[in-house]
Amino acid sequence: MTPAINLLRKQGLSFSLREYEHDKQCTHFGEEAAEKLNLDPASVFKTLLVSDDKQFFVAIVPVTGTLNLKRAASVFEVKKLRMAEPKEAERLTGYLIGGISPIGQKKDLTTCIDQTALNFSTIYVSGGQRGLDIGISPDDLSKACHRSLFANIGERKT
Repeated sequence: MTPAINLLRKQGLSFSLREYEHDKQCTHFGEEAAEKLNLDPASVFKTLLVSDDKQFFVAIVPVTGTLNLKRAASVFEVKKLRMAEPKEAERLTGYLIGGISPIGQKKDLTTCIDQTALNFSTIYVSGGQRGLDIGISPDDLSKACHRSLFANIGERKT
């Protein structure tokens, strides 16, 4: 069991697990999950870490889009954000890139979930390892994440 699954069980939140065979050559983890699990890609969300060089934050956006750093900076009430380096993300979360879950991270970081998550009864996020996704309601995901909120932080890929 991953820290994400253990935390969800401890909190008594409802969730499902979906597993698939991860292709080691694939670097588009969320898109791979949507395809292999036959899910609506808009319901599959990726976990990104961002920083203002003083503190780190978690941003959760659909795999069909990208994170708008300016909007996220406004939500987190900082001047400017940058994407965290992969090694920083792994160190802070305790998970490997491609398997970073927003749940059960080593550090309790303020989290923002893109408001499009509220369009679905169930969304899918990494379960803490490549090839494992958690199906969970947006509200329960919010409960499982530290200091979480919903906001418009994503935008469609062009």
